[in-house]
This record gives sequence, structure tokens and C-alpha cells, in this order.
Amino acid sequence: MEKIELKKYWQTIEALEFKGWDFSYLEGRWRQEALPWRYDELVRTHLSSEMHLLDMGTGGGELLLTFAHPFGQTSVTEGWKPNYELLKKKLKPQGVTVTFVDQTNYLNFSNDSFDIILNSHESYDPKEVSRVLKLGGLFITQQVGDQNGMLLSEKLDTKRRRNSFEWSKEVAQEALVKENMDILFADEYFPYQDFLDMEGLIYYVKRIPWEYPDVSVETHFTQLLEIQKELSKKGYLRNQQHRFVLIGKLRE
Repeated sequence: MEKIELKKYWQTIEALEFKGWDFSYLEGRWRQEALPWRYDELVRTHLSSEMHLLDMGTGGGELLLTFAHPFGQTSVTEGWKPNYELLKKKLKPQGVTVTFVDQTNYLNFSNDSFDIILNSHESYDPKEVSRVLKLGGLFITQQVGDQNGMLLSEKLDTKRRRNSFEWSKEVAQEALVKENMDILFADEYFPYQDFLDMEGLIYYVKRIPWEYPDVSVETHFTQLLEIQKELSKKGYLRNQQHRFVLIGKLRE
């Protein structure tokens, strides 16, 4: 395929619609090493139907709905407007409380509102989490650490433009302890992430612009061509992820 035609084709991939937090397009286009824990199993171990639950950054509610928690006992926050509008149509009519959260991470709920707060890959303010959590309440979070995606960032020459701040199990754990939480469980891992074709890689990069800022087929075509060469030679393009998980309990 000629370079002009290839660029136009890749641009159709980056323009594909993306709703909720649905990466089904990537099925068969990537592979990811499993984590030594399962976030959903940790949640199910601690969640019971009588609890008042808050799911922070719920996306399109895809993961939340797998827990089958009573809608009347469930609240969600979302900071991306398209997802927020989707949730108002999808979850609010079912009795779920849907609340928009901005970059301040202020939670528009009363003190001591929740028995359990879930947070999968969403930013948060430990003070706000502690404030709206009941005494003895649980905070379960899986986070993306500061070393996530660095291999691909280097290949795309975006490493210098990424938001630079320390974010690891140790940093997050220390912040929760300061907010009167006991840590019940903590783990950290650096799994590999392989892209099997350029379509999957381009689709992925465009969906997480905070990690790959200002990347587009137009601006990074040269880098993408080099990545294509490596992928074609090896059969995959390896990236590395950074994940950690914490379960905190607010002291009574």
C-alpha cells in the first residue's frame, strides 16, 4: 500500500466511534498478560447487596453492571461528557444516581454516604474518598501507575509531553493511610501488552490521549511507519503496563 493510501486508511481507524469504555474492537488485535489478582473478584469478595455503593469513573457502566448490585443502592460518577450523557439514559432510569465529576475530583455527596467505593482506573482525591465513606467502609481501587506505556511513548516520542507525577502503590498507599485508612490488601505488577496489528495500536493510542498526548496519524506518521516495520518483523509490538491495586478500610 502506498504511503498516502496507508495514511488515509490509518486515519479511518483513529476516527472510529468509541462509546463507554468498550475495547471490543481490539479483540484479536492485542494480547495482555494477566494480572496476579482480579479486580472483579476482589470486589465480589467484599460487596454485599445491602451496601450503599459508589462506582467512580464508571465509564459506560459495563463493569459495574456485572456486579448486579441493587440499582437503588448504587451511585456512579463520570467525568467524560459523552459517557455522562450515556449514563443518564442508560442507568438513571433504572434508579442509579448519576453524578458528573470534574477535574477537581470533588464528590457531590454528603459525608458518610457509602459503605463501599469502587474505583477502576479513575483519578481520585483521597480526602474526598474518606469524607464520603462511612466509618468502617471500604475503598477498592485498581490504578494505572506512572510507568504505564513508557515503551510505546518512547517509540512515539511522547514521553516528554506526558503528565509527569509519581503514581505507584507506595505513593497511593501512603496517601490513604494519611486519610485514616488501614490497608487490607496491596499489590503491584508490570504486565506486558502486545499489539498484533497497526489497526489495534492506532485505535488504542487515540482512546487514551492522556498517555499519548497530541498523537495522530498526521503528526506521527513517520514514527508509526517505524513501528509498523518492527511489528511486521516480530509479529507484534511490545508495550509494558503498570498496575497496582489497594483495598483500604476507613478506621472506626
